[in-house]
Amino acid sequence: MGTSLNRVEEEDYSSYTNSSDFISISLEDNNNTTKTATSTSKSSSELHPVCLPPHVTTWQKLNHRLREIFFPDDPLHIFKDQSWRRKLVLAFQYVFPILRWAPHYSLSLFRSDLIAGLTIASLAIPQGISYAKLANLQPIIGLYSSFVPPIVYSVLGSSRHIGIGPVSVASLVMGTMLDGEVSHSNKKDLYLELAFTSTLFAGLFQASLGIFRLGFIIDFLSKATLIGFMAGAAVIVSLQQLKGLLGITHFTSDMELIPVLESVFNSIKEWKWETIVMGFCFLIFLLVARFISTRKPRLFWVSAAAPLTSVILSSLLIFLLKSKLKHVSIIGHLPKGVNPTSENKLYFHGPHLQLAIKTGIITGILSLTEGIAVGRTFASLHNYQVDGNKEMIAIGFMNIVGCCFSCYVTTGSFSRSAVNYNAGAKTIFSNIVMAATVLVTLLFLMPLFHYTPDFVLAAIIITAVVGLVDYKAALRLWKLDKLDFVACCCSFFGVLFISVQIGLAIAVGVSVFKIILHVTRPNTVVLGNIPGTQIFRSLNHYENATRVPSFLILSIESPIFFANSLYLQERISRWVRGEENRIRENNESALKCVILDMTAVTAIDTSGIDAISELKKNMDKRSLQVRKQTYYCQDICCFPWKHLHFLLFFLWSFNFL
Repeated sequence: MGTSLNRVEEEDYSSYTNSSDFISISLEDNNNTTKTATSTSKSSSELHPVCLPPHVTTWQKLNHRLREIFFPDDPLHIFKDQSWRRKLVLAFQYVFPILRWAPHYSLSLFRSDLIAGLTIASLAIPQGISYAKLANLQPIIGLYSSFVPPIVYSVLGSSRHIGIGPVSVASLVMGTMLDGEVSHSNKKDLYLELAFTSTLFAGLFQASLGIFRLGFIIDFLSKATLIGFMAGAAVIVSLQQLKGLLGITHFTSDMELIPVLESVFNSIKEWKWETIVMGFCFLIFLLVARFISTRKPRLFWVSAAAPLTSVILSSLLIFLLKSKLKHVSIIGHLPKGVNPTSENKLYFHGPHLQLAIKTGIITGILSLTEGIAVGRTFASLHNYQVDGNKEMIAIGFMNIVGCCFSCYVTTGSFSRSAVNYNAGAKTIFSNIVMAATVLVTLLFLMPLFHYTPDFVLAAIIITAVVGLVDYKAALRLWKLDKLDFVACCCSFFGVLFISVQIGLAIAVGVSVFKIILHVTRPNTVVLGNIPGTQIFRSLNHYENATRVPSFLILSIESPIFFANSLYLQERISRWVRGEENRIRENNESALKCVILDMTAVTAIDTSGIDAISELKKNMDKRSLQVRKQTYYCQDICCFPWKHLHFLLFFLWSFNFL
């Protein structure tokens, strides 16, 4: 006759307070013969001792939990066992990382940083001008944003290889959101005020996340959704640059695929063949330079110098042929001098304040995500740590200071950081060299950019955003995780066909939905025995794993709490029904015992306890009905609820197999 159920003997557990406490498990057969497990190494049945957790007060639990949530990296560990004087020095070094490496700075490091700084400056100057136009700002604002923010970050930031400046996606989002309500052409002063104010709120939001250790919020933008969002934004940005490449005068300000294409083809009469020929020639030149540097990283300087070379050559060409190329659009006059202060241009009162706050938060999230990703990427290559929360503070204060000196949102740029790294930068001092080069340009070289044509700026932007279309990553998502691929496609098509803002909202919504899906629908699998071992693995993953006759072994692979307790209760019941049907179809021995492997269950709340208790009752009722029909009963191993977190349905059940 078959074994009935694993049953806990009736004992008083209230007195168990040390390592000798145990739970005795017995097996009862149909002949009412009880075999009690004993605690001897020589016996075939083993006693399984279970220790109660040490007593912890509520305050200690709360303190531990808060530390794990907000301080997982334990940032204060450097102050342990240090004198007060040493703690003061470490505190200043923690707040201002420049004090950590500056005293040890050497001439050899300076030589490397000087070369890297000059190299990224050759990229930063044309990119700064181009990205400012992408944000519907004056080109000079892009250069201002490549001067002050890198200096601020060099004092507060901890990444050694990051390249600071404006970026394409944040520029696009800012230009799209602000221009949707305030025209940059009709209300230039108001638009500029809103841009600076948005930068201020972006900085405040970023710094607040770092100060209050809330950096995990940006993790809601998953990599899959970012891949789709960046690709969609890159396509829209590239299509918008057709205005400059084709020489179109009247062009839509919309950022959706269909309106942009309609505007392109409805303006065929405005196309200028001179602009088209020169624009696509420089575009091909820039793309070839980028391709060469991608294939041969040692030739990084080719793609780094190509934008500035294009600006110089095109400006010289337009200057020499200005009498014949009168219809080619150029930048025009750019004022000389350092950044003027702009604290008096911040917009705090009026109907558009909400727009500035919303734009600041969205651009702040995007720029923060890119900046931290860049810093961590290059830190991993050189085996040093980048504190995410400190990076948020550094980027936040960089934008707060920047908005007071005529700068808009800046962060770590992938393209500049890659050039900086390949150029041999050793410390963040390369950004100071870049800022000094931009300063020289602002003071003495601005008249040289007067004849810079718009088509070369459009070509520079297209070349820069091409790298954001990562089709290989999308294909990898399709192979590894279909749900991630769907999230990627949703954000991509949302940006293309609806709007950049809605596309970003879709990206966040899909990320949150995926989290909710995993939380509320945890994975449960049937385990089988690997022949010749005492190891149990998923039947779906291991072809040689075999079912144990009369036993259904289920593994729950998540914590059990209010959001998934009901689902798990229903899913386990469904597993039982499915196993019974399978047994009837294959004429196998009847199901006698259900074992839940809860090794992966790290926590369980009161709702989870109630669900397990209800499941136990349902199994008991089902067992009584089955017994009346002379079938074997089914049940679940149970323990006193006070031991539930540590004992409930644990792996030791396998010893009875």
